[in-house]
Amino acid sequence: MAVAWERKIATQEDIAFIEQTPLSQRYSATSTYETVVDAAKRDPGGKAVTFQLKGDPKSKGYDWDYAKLLDQITRAANLFHSLGAQGENSVALLLPNLPEMLTGLFAGQTASIVNPINPLLEPEQISAILRDADAKVLVTLKPFPKTDIAERAAEALKDAPGVETVIEVDMLNYIGAPLSWIIPLIRPKVKAEHKAKIIDWDKSLATQPGDKLTFDIPPGGHDRVCAYFHTGGTTGDPKLAQHTIGGILYQAHAVNDGVFGEKDTILCCLPLFHCFGAYVMGAAAVVNGAHLVLMTPAGFRGEGVIDNYWKLVEKYKVNFFMAVPTALAALNQREIDADVSTLNYSVCGSAPLPVELFKQFEQKTGIRILEGFGQTEATVVCSVNPPAGERKIGSVGYPLPYTEMAPMMIGDDGSYVSTCAPDEIGELCIHGPHVFPGYKEEDKNKNVFVTDPNGKKWLRSGDLGRIDADGYYWITGRAKDLIIRGGHNIDPGIIEECLATHPAVGFAGAIGQPDAYAGELPCAFVELKEGASATPDEIIAFAAEHVSERAARPVHVEVLDELPKTAVGKIFKPDLRKMAIERVLIESLGKEGVSATMTVEKDKLKGLIAVIDFAEGTDRAAAEAVLNKFAVPWRVKG
Repeated sequence: MAVAWERKIATQEDIAFIEQTPLSQRYSATSTYETVVDAAKRDPGGKAVTFQLKGDPKSKGYDWDYAKLLDQITRAANLFHSLGAQGENSVALLLPNLPEMLTGLFAGQTASIVNPINPLLEPEQISAILRDADAKVLVTLKPFPKTDIAERAAEALKDAPGVETVIEVDMLNYIGAPLSWIIPLIRPKVKAEHKAKIIDWDKSLATQPGDKLTFDIPPGGHDRVCAYFHTGGTTGDPKLAQHTIGGILYQAHAVNDGVFGEKDTILCCLPLFHCFGAYVMGAAAVVNGAHLVLMTPAGFRGEGVIDNYWKLVEKYKVNFFMAVPTALAALNQREIDADVSTLNYSVCGSAPLPVELFKQFEQKTGIRILEGFGQTEATVVCSVNPPAGERKIGSVGYPLPYTEMAPMMIGDDGSYVSTCAPDEIGELCIHGPHVFPGYKEEDKNKNVFVTDPNGKKWLRSGDLGRIDADGYYWITGRAKDLIIRGGHNIDPGIIEECLATHPAVGFAGAIGQPDAYAGELPCAFVELKEGASATPDEIIAFAAEHVSERAARPVHVEVLDELPKTAVGKIFKPDLRKMAIERVLIESLGKEGVSATMTVEKDKLKGLIAVIDFAEGTDRAAAEAVLNKFAVPWRVKG
């Protein structure tokens, strides 16, 4: 049983009141499995999960009640354990948003350790994660039209010999006639060049009992590591963040008690392989006894989801959804053509929300946005604007109860220097029950934590931030995402906030492009709103007029059909940096009469590196003189 927070948070006094009750008295569960058992006892016939394959409001929804969810999780946990997922051997999940993915999350945490993987990663990245996670079992899709997840899995498994069993989930279960007759005839053939045994999810679960576990849940209680969530992979080498039972339970109860209403209906369009989907929506929904609606395997990217979003809200009488800024910007371009009066809040996280978008969205929809802050290393949410109090646009609100945050000055060697005064910008550091114990790979834990003079250990977020006089926190940029122009630090958010106010701009991403004199100069990439038009010169002129800091005004703007984005909707800046490096270096070589082609690749030691292919007869001395003016590593192809 759990003791809910006694009141919604409006002020810091409410947080102090909540914290008078020790966290240890808030909930007694020692595993996430217990939360599912409790929910099924309270209301076995209550809707737990609905899955809809397409974003058409008329599409069929497939419902699971809490009794079925518990049955499936129990069977899956028993299966995983029987296949060797025990101790430090994990269960990897390479799946889109399906009820089986939610089942696998809870079941994997129950048997041993669960390891969700982004299905959009390249096979070599997937295999590296499988090896690092000591995965014994992989749950993935059976080959299916219009998805290459099975192909990626098969390729990855060639370099992951520790995986002994592959369990295939068949999406045919969610297809009606006549397509269900056709798909078996056109199903892709995937050649398995690995030694893992392949079994069927449904047939294998049917061999396991669903009324009880056949093993004892691993010991360790709240301190037990039960999940590896990879961070990086899309922005660098994947690292496995270790999550504990206590951290997950804290997150689930904090979101439930702080934001949800009783038995809410939650529309989930964020991927369950990411913490926001898995914990803020999945685990918190189970604690609440809520109804979780999984909208298409691809979430916001699914067919028809954005275009029909408001009708889907009306269909399921949704009370809550969570989004990232890119999704809100897309929804902001759609007319509200349905009854959305059941909606209470939308929580927005993952990246800073432009102030102009915040205002436009709330004015148009009447939906209250709660901006928050979190990261994988803190088992997601650290702070949120108070649901019952003043929301400061652009801030990430107060720290959750039992969580401490502080901007700190950190030395070059990673040591503590000082804690910042109000409105002084420093690196935001976090202490709380949800802070992870570290990455599984010990060599990646250098400078992840900092210890203050009192001996307290803090997680370094990598984000720059400040606290204002009212106790609200503000994210001002990434410590490693600054544009450094001639030694002057420029926050790309200044540029992005400005460009977001341009009537034609839907999304904007600002980076530093190489410059031979200043090191970096600000440039921006924009995606226009549907049906809108604007030239790069017009946007540059707009920025010159509206970006108050002269040094931050972009010297180059490029309009793209679509900005590259990660699976959770963040603008994927490494791709933008690659485009800028290639453009600048090729143009600079061309001015000296040097003809060349170029690709920009990721090097583990040097970061992004330009790989040059010179034309025959190139004056190599002249070419090298040009390239060496830039602080960009380069090499000749081959």
